Formats: sequence, structure tokens, C-alpha cells
Amino acid sequence: MSGGSEDTDKKGFRVLGILDIQNVPCARESLLYGTGGALAAGLLHFLATSRVRRSYDVGFAGFFVTTLGSWFYCRLNNAKFRVQERMIQQGLRNKVVYQGTNKDPTLQSPSEPEKPGES
Repeated sequence: MSGGSEDTDKKGFRVLGILDIQNVPCARESLLYGTGGALAAGLLHFLATSRVRRSYDVGFAGFFVTTLGSWFYCRLNNAKFRVQERMIQQGLRNKVVYQGTNKDPTLQSPSEPEKPGES
């Protein structure tokens, strides 16, 4: 009996049957920004021109552009963050592996002494 309730908890909310908002990173924020962009673009165009049909078209275009722009920006930042996270994890693993050996990256190499006056 508990199996049915677990499936509904993990299913999430889908937009147009394809985009699972709860499980896809950046989806919720992108749709919210897109909605705000559509309202702002459509309302500003209507206030400037008083043309309803054209304002609707401008609002839809604003939704499309704002949603895609915020989606790509968020995904790019998430990818950069994941790369940095992997580099830090690899560095910690290397530190543990090489700790106490002559390949330890934290040890100073005495190959070249520092010259006075150079910083």
C-alpha cells in the first residue's frame, strides 16, 4: 500500500507533460522569470501603443526569450559549479594520496631560492 504513495511523491509536477519542474535544475526559476518577463513586456507594450493583439505577441516573445535566457544562464552556472566541485574533490583526493611523499603539492620545492627584491 505504501508503494503507491511513494510513486506520487517522486513523480513531481510536469509542464506540458515533458518538463518535470521539481527534478530538473533551473526549470522552476526559468519559468518564473519568463512569466515575469512576459507580463512586463506585454504590459509595457500595451501602455505604450494600446494595441492588444500586438501586446500579446510581444508578451509571448518576452516569455520565450526570458525563459530561454535564464535557463541557459542558470545551466551554465551549474556546469561551472560542478567543474569546480570536481576539481576540489580531485585535489583533496590527491592531497590524501600524496601526503608525506616527495610529490606532496603542499611542500615547497627548494630548487630555486627566492632572490631579494623580487616579489
